[in-house]
Amino acid sequence: MKHISILVPVGNAIIDTIIAPYNLLKMANSYYKSINELNEDHFIIDLVGLSNEPVQYHNLFQVTPTSTIDEIKKTDLIIVTAISGDLEKEIRNNAEFMPWIKKQRIENDAEIASLCKGAFLLAETGLLNGKSCATHWTAHEQFRHRYPRVNLVPEKIISEDNGIYSSGGAYSFLNFMLYLIEKYCGRETAIWCSKVSEIDFDRINQDQFMIFSGQKEHDDDSIKRAQLYIENNYKEKLNIDEIANMVKISGRSFLRRFKKATSNNPLEYIQRVKIEAAKKMLESSALNIQEVMYGVGYIDEKAFRNTFRKYTGLSPLDYRSKYNREMAFS
Repeated sequence: MKHISILVPVGNAIIDTIIAPYNLLKMANSYYKSINELNEDHFIIDLVGLSNEPVQYHNLFQVTPTSTIDEIKKTDLIIVTAISGDLEKEIRNNAEFMPWIKKQRIENDAEIASLCKGAFLLAETGLLNGKSCATHWTAHEQFRHRYPRVNLVPEKIISEDNGIYSSGGAYSFLNFMLYLIEKYCGRETAIWCSKVSEIDFDRINQDQFMIFSGQKEHDDDSIKRAQLYIENNYKEKLNIDEIANMVKISGRSFLRRFKKATSNNPLEYIQRVKIEAAKKMLESSALNIQEVMYGVGYIDEKAFRNTFRKYTGLSPLDYRSKYNREMAFS
């Protein structure tokens, strides 16, 4: 029997990350009991708030905690649900959760799982320092800058590091919950929950969902000029030394400053800009793969396909089949 605490944050939060985990765990309880002929639930589930008062979201929905952090003396797993909006503000709103989470981890060896941007609340505790973490791709830059001691794994839907778990963005938390159910109840129960809920099983990568829009949340104006040049000239054969000369930075300094500002080296940045352009062509045109390849400045088909798969997790053909409606039905 395991006690699970699903946090009920105050302020702006993704209510689905409270309700859906609760429902999936209840579903797992029911099936696990039936196949093992048990009389008791495998999971005891509490919705844990800072107070017993109902929390309202979006001026429409209310969630009433079943317990407060003061009432839960020991738990086996804490699910840190997703916050949204102004993350700085929401971290402040929920600061009272932090000591309780740390205490449960340090004194009771509780496991902790963050969902989507709930990773920001978990990272605030310091428990993620030196560990791997996943979060929503739209928050990667902000997360890196705020928590430089955390090893962000941007492509992952599921990250596990010594009893601390995290999931990627949005509804990938459903896949993550199946992962936890498999861990605690076995694969049969997880597959049953997957089929009944019609959730894709064993999806572990969020690369195909990312939209690369440039990494400009930094103060290095020279590097921003280099980024804009790359984005405006990605179809051409780009030379990194020439770009460095254009923004009047020495080669070694340019590489260092570019990496510090964007978390990518210049070659990776060029590749990501080209692949994002290729994705848009594959989504909206009838161009064949070679035409797309030439259109974004590649001349080596093998290099293009390998780089495309590196950043999306799919081949160009598979990506087009999945996201181009006209091509899918032609």
